[in-house]
Amino acid sequence: MAGTVVIKWGGGLITHKDQLCTVNLEIIRSLAEVCSKTSKKLVIVHGAGSFGHLKAKKYRLAEGRISGIDQDSAVIDVRNDMLELNSVVVKELRSFGLDVQSYSPHQWANGTGADFTGELPLHHGVTVVYGDVVDDDTKEFGILSGDDLMLRYSIEIPNVERAVFAIGGVDGILRVPPSKAGPDDLIEVWTPNMEFEGEHAADIDVTGGIGLKATRGAMIAATGIEVVLINGEIPERVLDAIEGKSVIGTRIESGNC
Repeated sequence: MAGTVVIKWGGGLITHKDQLCTVNLEIIRSLAEVCSKTSKKLVIVHGAGSFGHLKAKKYRLAEGRISGIDQDSAVIDVRNDMLELNSVVVKELRSFGLDVQSYSPHQWANGTGADFTGELPLHHGVTVVYGDVVDDDTKEFGILSGDDLMLRYSIEIPNVERAVFAIGGVDGILRVPPSKAGPDDLIEVWTPNMEFEGEHAADIDVTGGIGLKATRGAMIAATGIEVVLINGEIPERVLDAIEGKSVIGTRIESGNC
């Protein structure tokens, strides 16, 4: 029986993050095709990119209820935008003959961070979930990051072989920001005691950027599951990562995490 691979399609990979609610259809289609070429059971977690971060940042949704800001309409808008992005992801996966079921976190999850509550839904085919605005018992609502979903799915569902973080524009974790990086700046093996200069788009992102991926990846690796972070724009690498083959990217290890 084929094992399970949990894979994250980063929001900056599958959308144009600087253009509100704009999909990168070419990338989504290439990722969907890759998924059709493996016998592994897949759980796909996708990010929000321009469908979530821009509005969530403007209305400070990650902070929960704030008086004086019309957040209720923003919560509805972001959830609907995420449903729109998710429908594109699901449609493209199904176009390659995959049996896909998507589960919107605002319908089953409560709370934010790694300790969110709710039973993780799992489909017998391809399971799809995504970062979303969810209810929160303490602050009324908040942003549940796809990276936290990656952690929980990777360590809690049966037969997970590896976790793959597919990101846009870079080959993995770099020692310096991408705009300054050269060929020798790729960190091939990263542990939590190693420092790197992340390039965090503070005016857009609301869920932690590359640092959260690295941290959650190390927590997954601590359970003995293989974790790799790769350039999702190169389909061959994505497939090799899913299959467990050697691939250009960053392998994340737990270190002393």
